[in-house]
Amino acid sequence: MAIEFRQATAEDMSQFGTLTEYVYAGAFGSGDDNLSTQATQADWTICAFDGTKLVASYATIPFTMRANGNAMALGGVTTVGTLPEYRRQGLLRGMTERAFARQHEAGQSVSALWASQAAIYQRYGYAAGSVMGNYAIDTVDIRLLQEADPSYNVARCSIADGFEELRNIYREFITERFLYLHRAKPLWNYNILQADDNSGPVHAAICRNSLDEAVGYVIYTLRPAKVSHEARNQEIEIRDFAWLDLDACRALWSFIARHDLVGRVVWRTAPRDDPLPELLAEPRLLHAQHKEGVWFRILDVAKALTERGYLNDGQLVIGVAADPLAPWNEGNYELSVRDGAAKVAGTSNAAEITFSIKTLASVFTGFRRVRELAGWGLIDARGDALARADALFATAHAPHCPNSF
Repeated sequence: MAIEFRQATAEDMSQFGTLTEYVYAGAFGSGDDNLSTQATQADWTICAFDGTKLVASYATIPFTMRANGNAMALGGVTTVGTLPEYRRQGLLRGMTERAFARQHEAGQSVSALWASQAAIYQRYGYAAGSVMGNYAIDTVDIRLLQEADPSYNVARCSIADGFEELRNIYREFITERFLYLHRAKPLWNYNILQADDNSGPVHAAICRNSLDEAVGYVIYTLRPAKVSHEARNQEIEIRDFAWLDLDACRALWSFIARHDLVGRVVWRTAPRDDPLPELLAEPRLLHAQHKEGVWFRILDVAKALTERGYLNDGQLVIGVAADPLAPWNEGNYELSVRDGAAKVAGTSNAAEITFSIKTLASVFTGFRRVRELAGWGLIDARGDALARADALFATAHAPHCPNSF
């Protein structure tokens, strides 16, 4: 029987749950009503069916992300899976083509995902979009070069009582950043606030300045018997961390350091440009490790370039090479930025700099510099286009997405 690609119905979602339970080996929970079905709406899906049997899944969550001061619609690709007996038959490509077309029609000019295997998604034009830092430090080693302003105070609060302030701090913190998601309450619950038996209850602490303004927070869990140490066997796991000035960052880390029974503080979602290594007397004691974060793709070049925020003004004629999965992207575009706002139009003028869809994604978010890619021979440019492109694609912060989806 021929494979049919279509959106799942509400009646199909039990099969969706059964498939994702098997493909992800129970990571979303057991049974057909697991987390994948609870967190996914049928109209977000594009699936492959063999008759009435759902054999491959794909869903796109409608998000809004920050882009250098602007908000952009983002398609968050999730729960991608194919039953093993149906693999190597082009089903993922078929779902991806249809999903890209649908996202394009819906005005989602960019897409992101967490890659189970990078090799799979690089074939479809995705580029590494961020780096995740992983810290593991003993509280006795959290010694700052400079203490926070003594007028800054950190106090614990319940999640229920502090949620509005936590949300307001987060909104301000991410305003000028790149790849951070606007969080509705379900995203807060799923990634940040959900307690589990292994990690224990979730705690929050808010930092206030001398004017009693909330200027930072840390959300974390605290559990015993996690560290092999006779006197400090507890572990803190940081779930989320935001600060509006550097003294707030210092004060929050000083608060964490005062947990004298904690032998290890872990933070697995630190941004690449996190200031803590610069603030510590012995930054090597963070035992920092870095790995790939979210993967990113441009689905509509003209719209994406128009919607992005810019720090510098300028003009550039950009060429985009063949994009088989999104053929509407191929061509030359004149990008003109004035007072931080962009105008983009297709043009017959010769390209001053030419990108693949993958390399354009890398510079769009600020993950790679244009000159860096040119030095590797991955883009072509003429004249002073490299310098102008680096100025146009500069970002206020390193791209980062701490939320899984």
